[in-house]
Amino acid sequence: MEGQGTDSASVAPLANWRNDFSKMFQYYLDRSTPHPLQRWLGTLAVAMVYVLRVYSVQGFYVISYGLGIYVLNLLIGFLSPKEDPELEVLDGASLPMKGSDEFKPFIRRLPEFRFWYSITKAFIVAFVLTFFSMLDVPVFWPILLCYWGVLFVLTMKRQILHMIKYKYVPFTVGKQRYTGMKSAGSSDSRRD
Repeated sequence: MEGQGTDSASVAPLANWRNDFSKMFQYYLDRSTPHPLQRWLGTLAVAMVYVLRVYSVQGFYVISYGLGIYVLNLLIGFLSPKEDPELEVLDGASLPMKGSDEFKPFIRRLPEFRFWYSITKAFIVAFVLTFFSMLDVPVFWPILLCYWGVLFVLTMKRQILHMIKYKYVPFTVGKQRYTGMKSAGSSDSRRD
């Protein structure tokens, strides 16, 4: 019976530490949400550290290739609409094609924050994997790079044709501004 009491006593501090770390991590993750430029600059820094690590070791090209495929998959999810128009055509619903149709805003399949978070995690995991020499599989890296390039071009071509066919643009810059009649609240007439 004494052995069980000591095991639960040693597990409790570990569980408390894990819980505290999880809360602190989530707190800082939530605070980073309204700062996309800083988040992406941080991810760029993590990616550069990874690239420098792979360059200095002159290896781990298979891990880099897997990372590239994963990032390409995330990019496709980021550029794709949540509700695919090709599948909606089969159901009878589709994107609006004329002014009288219902407006459906573009909603991404993979939101920007999750896209950023997944890419950052992927670079960190890939960086950690470069410290395990058994994962350094000898390959001729130019072949992998060419294959990834061809895969990227073909995938992006298909995605761009999909965007053109269904007339959606996955990027918006700033807030949309409307011009036209001024509202009654914005008139300059003052009462004295």
